Amino acid sequence: MVRRTKADAEATRSALLDAAEQLFLANGVSRTSLQDIASAAGTTRGAIYWHFQDKAALFHAMMERVTLPMEQSINAAQAIETPLQRLRLSVLTALRITASDEQARRVFMIATQQVEFNGEMLAVRERKLRWRDEYLRYLEQEFEAAAREAGITLPVDTRTAALGLKAILSGVLDNWLLDTASYDVVSVGTQVMDRYLCGLGLSLPPVAPAPRRAVPAPSNAASDEAPPRPSGSPKRVRSQTRTA
Repeated sequence: MVRRTKADAEATRSALLDAAEQLFLANGVSRTSLQDIASAAGTTRGAIYWHFQDKAALFHAMMERVTLPMEQSINAAQAIETPLQRLRLSVLTALRITASDEQARRVFMIATQQVEFNGEMLAVRERKLRWRDEYLRYLEQEFEAAAREAGITLPVDTRTAALGLKAILSGVLDNWLLDTASYDVVSVGTQVMDRYLCGLGLSLPPVAPAPRRAVPAPSNAASDEAPPRPSGSPKRVRSQTRTA
């Protein structure tokens, strides 16, 4: 009997997740069987149960391949951003990753358009609710910290403010995923979010203009040459933020 190495096991697991991702997107989660996934991955149904307890566990692992890197990118900025910047970062990270990462886009399309929360997928619904509640708690904390730093009282409680921003993020993403050519999801999402934050009385940090550099006068020895063009500093966009 050939002994499987850890690398073999990881390769099989990845193949199963890749197959599930493609079949879930094409056929829907409820209409995709574990045997369909095993056949597409070139393995057996028993291999699925070696790695995953059931279809819900496989679905969860497929989601984590996208959501975990997103969370890590958000967490990396926690120590260097102000509360308001962190809050914007959490939204913009989700928008930018979805727009630029094809795998993230496929997985979010499955989660929003191709899954029915019944039967064996009830566990996925419960997990999605936990994700939502965790994200809302994060937004609440950031709204509270941002208001405290700005020395203002928000016109609504932090829970309501968090629900509003979450609804904006979900709405902008869900509608864009239906027709990705309809608008620029990052641009529209940024504008809508910033209008919402301003409506709550939060002041967004201004973008500093690029410093001007003096153009040196041409010397007599090189009067026939054009002076060098100023390079200027690129603008730094202060924006960026888990979803699912």
